[in-house]
Amino acid sequence: MDFSFDHFPVDLVLFALVAAFLVLRLRSVLGRKVGIQPLPMPLPQQAEALKKAIDAKANTTEQKAEFSIPAPATRVGQQLEAIRQQDATFTPQQFLTGAQGVFTEVVTAFAAGERTPLENRLTPAVYASFEAAITARDAAGEKQRTEIKAIRSLAIEDVRLTQLAAGTGAAIDVRIVSDQISLVTAADGQPVTGMDAVTEFSDLWTFERLLGVAGSTWRLASARSA
Repeated sequence: MDFSFDHFPVDLVLFALVAAFLVLRLRSVLGRKVGIQPLPMPLPQQAEALKKAIDAKANTTEQKAEFSIPAPATRVGQQLEAIRQQDATFTPQQFLTGAQGVFTEVVTAFAAGERTPLENRLTPAVYASFEAAITARDAAGEKQRTEIKAIRSLAIEDVRLTQLAAGTGAAIDVRIVSDQISLVTAADGQPVTGMDAVTEFSDLWTFERLLGVAGSTWRLASARSA
């Protein structure tokens, strides 16, 4: 084999040098931060602070009411079971969820003087008293401002079943504790009743319906402070 300088592969050496230069050049370009880069991960302290801030915001924007349901072994618990036996769709939890929605709707509608929602949610006798109060308030030129800030709790306190000619009448007493701003002002803007501050209210509402009767729904049959 001939290893003389005249036959040394100079062209291969040049190609190798060019290739090495291109590899180094490409590596330097690819190593740069180009375009959208991933955000740096927050420090553990920052992540914990962010989590606490999100949790605090969630608690202030949506506070769930506490439900209190009598135990099945109690007299009231047995009455609730008797309702369920006549209406398979009934559950105390679902009932209190509906009562909470009705409470908000009725309180808001009464303050605004909206009669249609009240007529749909109240028994005829209770609607008549609410409608008379709205009429008297309008005649006096009074305005009512009511804001429900929070509904803290709903508790089933009593259940009564009564045999009627049309079916079984069911009545459920619910104590509702809420935080409200409730203020009635006269035509000149002066306060008549209530105050412009958040106040805790405790109300006892009674809901009634006929079991086993098509189209019968729970309606407010009584409302009083308790």
